[in-house]
Amino acid sequence: MNQLEYKWKALSVTSTGALMAAIDSTVVLLALVPMEESLHSNFVTMIWVIIAYLVVNTALVLSLGRLADMFGRKLLYNVGFAVFTVGSALCGFAPSGIALVSFRVLQGTGAALLTSNSFAILSEAFPRNETGRAFGLMSIVWGLGNVLGVVLGGVIITYATWRWIFLINVPVGIFGTVWAYRTLKTVKPAGQRGSFDLPAAVTFTAGLLSLLLGITWGLLYSWTDTTTITALALSPVIFLAFAVWEGRFSKDPILNFDFFRNRTFAFSIAAAMLQFLAVFSVNFLLIFYLEGIAGLSALASAYLIIPFALAAAALGPVGGILTDRFGFRRISLAGLAVAALALFLFSRLTVNSTLLEIGAIETLSGVGLALFWPSNTAAIMSSTPPAKYGVGSGTMNTFRNTGMVLSFALSLTAATAVIPARYVYELFVGSISGGLPKSLANSYLTGQSFAFEISAALLVLAFVFVALIGSDSKAPDAAPATTQPSSH
Repeated sequence: MNQLEYKWKALSVTSTGALMAAIDSTVVLLALVPMEESLHSNFVTMIWVIIAYLVVNTALVLSLGRLADMFGRKLLYNVGFAVFTVGSALCGFAPSGIALVSFRVLQGTGAALLTSNSFAILSEAFPRNETGRAFGLMSIVWGLGNVLGVVLGGVIITYATWRWIFLINVPVGIFGTVWAYRTLKTVKPAGQRGSFDLPAAVTFTAGLLSLLLGITWGLLYSWTDTTTITALALSPVIFLAFAVWEGRFSKDPILNFDFFRNRTFAFSIAAAMLQFLAVFSVNFLLIFYLEGIAGLSALASAYLIIPFALAAAALGPVGGILTDRFGFRRISLAGLAVAALALFLFSRLTVNSTLLEIGAIETLSGVGLALFWPSNTAAIMSSTPPAKYGVGSGTMNTFRNTGMVLSFALSLTAATAVIPARYVYELFVGSISGGLPKSLANSYLTGQSFAFEISAALLVLAFVFVALIGSDSKAPDAAPATTQPSSH
């Protein structure tokens, strides 16, 4: 198997995993009401169906990236496919809401195994001067997966039971598991196995879980609740213990702070987190707007998010090619500028804004993502030592996912701050009929505009971080690593 063949086969493997995860990220949102009714559950449990998946994925991805550096990416990626597939099947047959949340934790663990390895696999398979193209092609998969999630979700909820939103992952997962096993090479960087720092993994996971639990508990219950305050107060203490251990005592750290001495790595990671923090909440707020202000159904609102995903998918490869040609810095800056403009325009929405205007702004936002995502990924991975690709990929996904969860909290906080919680609940699960009462519509628009303005400001800050990287250099043309490959 020559290099040309292998790099494309590796891309096909990671694309299969990304497609499965992308479909799952959107299809679940449309099924909250049917799941709640079928399982005789409640709103809080249904929120945890979404949050549990995000939290465990975020908390584990760094440690799993380190394990991949030690034991090989093929093994852990195969395990990820299998775990995600089993988790999906169990979700499809869940007998209760609590059981569904538990099975989503398992599914999220599988997703963490996949995401902690996919970018590292591509970085090993593609030469440095082609990684932007590879990451750009991956954006096609994510964009199409989000579109398919909306379409499949609508069809399934209309014509079949909600359980099929999980069961459709099973055949894809079985194919992906077999294809990954047959296709991926076992690539172990020479002399880099080392040991796994269990105390660091435990403290980091505990600190992140404490932070995310505090945020979600505050959203669901109260910011003055004892559990909320305790979790948020413990988080920085646990993170401090993690930092002390990693810096003074760890022989093989799972988060090597030396990475952050590299300006490109450190500032690109910061920009990645800020971008996800700013943008992930956009679709939630837009669906709230389309339901509450335009009076559309949840399904129709979800369909109107498609222009964003299609623009990101169509232009993602262009962003990757431009990155390989002109360097990541210029393309990242262009993407952030376009995305910030889109958020500013979103902040100006009124009760009289047309669906055509919204679609045009969504498309603009998708263009920004298509430019930023592959260039930012290339910047992070190209500044990561090849023997530590798993740690670099895990760090990137940890910060991105943390931004995602915080953004989710931002969107719900913005909404609950200006309208009663019961209306936020109806907007979230898609059960509101005819839009918000007129007396609340303007209040909601004020809160939404403020949230979009905050998001735009976050992208401006991300722009500053990328600008401070310095030289606008292209990735070196050298091969990514000195490795010991085998085909088994």
